[in-house]
Amino acid sequence: MNYLTRQLLNAEEINFIGKELEHENQGWEDGKKTAGSHASIVKNNLQLKRTSDISKKLSSLVKQKILNDDLIKSFTLPKNIHGIMFTKSSKGMKYGRHIDNAFMSSGRADLSFTIFLSEKSQYEGGELLIENLTLENKFKLNCGEILIYPSTYLHSVQEVLNGERIVCVGWIESYIKSIEEREYLFDLDAGARGLLAKHGRSDELDIIFKSYSNLLRVLGD
Repeated sequence: MNYLTRQLLNAEEINFIGKELEHENQGWEDGKKTAGSHASIVKNNLQLKRTSDISKKLSSLVKQKILNDDLIKSFTLPKNIHGIMFTKSSKGMKYGRHIDNAFMSSGRADLSFTIFLSEKSQYEGGELLIENLTLENKFKLNCGEILIYPSTYLHSVQEVLNGERIVCVGWIESYIKSIEEREYLFDLDAGARGLLAKHGRSDELDIIFKSYSNLLRVLGD
C-alpha cells in the first residue's frame, strides 16, 4: 500500500487553523521561493512564510497530530517531519508536473504529505495528481484529511477553476528508505496488532513483535 489517507484533524482543529490563516494577510508570498530550480518553472501558488509566528504555531500542531497517530507512525516510521508549510491557490493557479527534491535543508524526503484545509465545495479543480509507473491517481479529500505518498512519484496540482484551495504540505524522513520494506513492516505491524486485539497476548505474538523490532533494527538507518 503506497498511499495512506486518514482524517487527521477534528472539527475544532480545522476551525482553529482556518481562522488563523484567514486573519493572516501579510505573510503570504510567491510559492516559487521554496521550489527547486525545475519545480519553480511550473509552480504558481502562494505560501505562508515559514518564519511567521502563525506558520510556526500551526506547523507544530500538525507535526504533533502526525506523531500522535499510531496508524500514520506505523505507515511512515517517521525519523523527521520537516518542511511543513501552508499554501493557497486561487482561480488560475496550479502546480505543474514535478518531483520533490530528495534532500532539503530540513531533511531527506522519503514521503510527502498533503492535508486538505478547504471544503471540496469551496473550490473547483485543484486535484492532486500522482503518477506511478502505470497509473495516475487523482485526490481531492475532505477538509482535515491527510494524504501520504512516496516522494519518489511525479505529481502535480491541477488548475483551480473557481474558489480557493488551501492545504498544508510537508515531508517525512523515514527510518526506512525503501517503499517495499516500509510496506512489509507496515503489514507485519498491522497483522500483529490485529491478532493482539482479537486474541490477546500470546507467546507466539511476542515472537512476531520481536521479529518486527529486529527487522526494524536491521533495515533502519
